[in-house]
Amino acid sequence: MSSVVHNGMSAAQLPEASWRKSARSGALGNCVEVSALDGGDVAVRNSRFPDGPALLYTRAEMAAFVAGAKDGEFDDFLA
Repeated sequence: MSSVVHNGMSAAQLPEASWRKSARSGALGNCVEVSALDGGDVAVRNSRFPDGPALLYTRAEMAAFVAGAKDGEFDDFLA
C-alpha cells in the first residue's frame, strides 16, 4: 500500500480516515462522506462505494464549497 496520498486513490488506502456523513443523509445510501486527514486535507467519498476513489480537497476549498452551499449557489441542481 502506498503511503503517498493522492487525489482519486482508493478510500481503502486511507486508514487514518474517520469517515462521517450528514445526519440529513437518507437510508438508501444517497450521500457522500468526509474525513479530515492528518496532513490537513479533506477526503470525500461516495458512501455507496466505500473502497472507491477518494477526492481530496484543501480546507480552503472545502470552506469555499460549504459557504457556497449555505448561500444557495448550488440550489439550481435540485430544480
